[in-house]
Amino acid sequence: MSNNLRFQVVEEAFKKRAVEVKVPQERPSEYFGKYVFTRQKMYKYLPKDVYDKMIDVMDNGARLDRSIADAVATGMKQWAMEMGVTHYTHWFQPLTEGTAEKHDAFVEHDGKGGMIEKFSGKLLVQQEPDASSFPNGGIRNTFEARGYSAWDPTSPVFIIDDTLCIPTIFIAYTGEALDYKAPLLRAIHAVSKAAKDVCQLFYDDVTKVQVNLGWEQEYFLVDEGLYSARPDLLMTGRTLMGHESAKNQQMDDHYFGTIPDRVQAFMKDLEIQALELGIPCKTRHNEVAPNQFELAPIFEECNLAVDHNMLLMSLMKKVARNHGFRVLLHEKPFDGINGSGKHNNWSLTAIRHNTDSRLSCGAAAVPVLLHAPGTTPEENLRFITFIVETLMAVYRHNGLLKASIMSATNAHRLGGNEAPPSIISSFLGTQLTELLDHIETSDTNELFTLAGKQGMEIDIPQIPDLIVDNTDRNRTSPFAFTGNRFEFRAPGSSVNCASAMIALNAAMAEALTNFKERVDERMAKGEDKIPAILETLKDDIKTCKPIRFDGNGYSDEWVKEAARRGLDVEKSCPVIFEHYLDESSVQMFESTKVMNRKELEARNEVKWEMYVKTVQIEARVLGDLSMNHIIPVSTHYQSQLIKNVQGMKDVFPADEANRLSARNMKLIQEIAERTERIERLVEELTDARRVANRVESIHERAIQYHDTVCPKMEAIRYEIDKLEMIVEDGLWTLPKYRELLFIR
Repeated sequence: MSNNLRFQVVEEAFKKRAVEVKVPQERPSEYFGKYVFTRQKMYKYLPKDVYDKMIDVMDNGARLDRSIADAVATGMKQWAMEMGVTHYTHWFQPLTEGTAEKHDAFVEHDGKGGMIEKFSGKLLVQQEPDASSFPNGGIRNTFEARGYSAWDPTSPVFIIDDTLCIPTIFIAYTGEALDYKAPLLRAIHAVSKAAKDVCQLFYDDVTKVQVNLGWEQEYFLVDEGLYSARPDLLMTGRTLMGHESAKNQQMDDHYFGTIPDRVQAFMKDLEIQALELGIPCKTRHNEVAPNQFELAPIFEECNLAVDHNMLLMSLMKKVARNHGFRVLLHEKPFDGINGSGKHNNWSLTAIRHNTDSRLSCGAAAVPVLLHAPGTTPEENLRFITFIVETLMAVYRHNGLLKASIMSATNAHRLGGNEAPPSIISSFLGTQLTELLDHIETSDTNELFTLAGKQGMEIDIPQIPDLIVDNTDRNRTSPFAFTGNRFEFRAPGSSVNCASAMIALNAAMAEALTNFKERVDERMAKGEDKIPAILETLKDDIKTCKPIRFDGNGYSDEWVKEAARRGLDVEKSCPVIFEHYLDESSVQMFESTKVMNRKELEARNEVKWEMYVKTVQIEARVLGDLSMNHIIPVSTHYQSQLIKNVQGMKDVFPADEANRLSARNMKLIQEIAERTERIERLVEELTDARRVANRVESIHERAIQYHDTVCPKMEAIRYEIDKLEMIVEDGLWTLPKYRELLFIR
């Protein structure tokens, strides 16, 4: 690409105006779920007895009766065809961090030489995609292709364009999970059962416990023309080189600032289409870094929330292109400024079956947020129980939780620019910390009260009193309590939320099960219930105390202190993945029936393989750009400087020429030295890749890539970024940070 073309692309990007968005005439509540087979549509299109059975499956976890599948498929097809649908697909989530689908038409032979539209229960419930061509960690060989996708009736089907999308799990012919949804559903079931058993200590009318998830999706937008002019963005999702802009986020003027018109139009279009697909978008705003933004929904049931996030990421990419943007979901697309995360707000809700005769409807489902304080001492004991057991889960498996959010891309983000550190700890706030310390050291087994939100008087007559939460926020905490839920801030922006949710829910199920067993043992020995609960909590508060940290997670002192506490402080991504195969992890996953050892070993193989491929692609792209863009441009500028120096000698006396050309001589030498180092480092980078590729074990190969290939890439980037500040701007072929990071 010539310098003129670069300037043209930049100029065109700054001239672009917002795309006009067609806004529905109805209110959002009226078109919400337009393309979703909702309960209202199920009631309309399904026979009454079939509808009742489906609701029992969705609400109460009843096993799906295959005998109703044909009736459900017929109703779905009728609704879908009325919406202009011609195809259907099983929509699943393989271990690629994306989604997969194969489209089939609603057509069959009619036996008379023609075609009829047909969709049977058999096709709805189960299909057979190729299992060998997806990441499987050696569970399937290329010649062993059979795998199954099976309908998940708890997540509603939806329409994209002309296709009916059916959320499914994906398993191997031999039964192992090859996706995220299957183990997520198992983990949700495990924690729901364990939490319900613990809830029985406090309420005798709990019918089920729901896992809640509210994700916050951060992302960058880049003009499509500028994106296309950066091969590194195009192929890796991040800039492998680029000197920081003189102005980026240091003025704090982008965060919550006025949204640019083009971005506002994109957001409006995205929200309309997301709402039509049943994704309950709630919040949108500018994030900290230039060109960085966030979208967050109202919290939902965990499985549905994960599906919606995966669907949204796909939708974002499509809508962005319609507005002349490319959306960047990479955790660290630009060096030196904020990266993007996907904060997972997680909590548990107990559903109580209230039979108060004063209610006009007789019985009613009453939700109780288990991580929120109550209004009575007994409810506060329940609150503390679930807080402490959450801390126990995080403490026992802090290394595993770290592995669940780690990736080659997220490793660039963690630990800087407001991203949480990679050491997993939990922030509780002063009030809750003091309460746990009091319970731990108390000699009595008396119940306690909790102060709720307090009023803060502002000394301005026109301003009403503020209601202040019982805990502050700590942006450096990976797992922070925020009043009625925990915010797992460490997951990256590009990943499937299910990875973190599988580990967290399984660990929580183990902690709650263990707690209930120990309380039951005390009660079996004659101890009253309240003292039995409090004494068990005291033991756990002491045990999990190392995971509690309210200070600065970025400090060097915390790294040393965390190591002293026995927390995982490892920084190597491939080594961190090993926690999935810790005996404590395997035992936890198997005891909760979430995954077995074979599935865990396979997933680790996939993680190591994906790490290697990610770094491998980046290294190849960096080598190509270095040799075909950076060095030619730099040496071309160097040639111009040499001609200038030679011209000086032709015009001025020798001493004067030497004095006047001293700066250019210095630049000539610096360019020569830096291009020589780049050329040598690229050769070393290639050799390091070749050596690593010969390592037979994928585990050891990943470690080799981390230890030998990544440092070479950092060294090359350093030299290139220095050259960018030396070479004439008109010759530099790649759009710079100052051009990429600001939308007009």
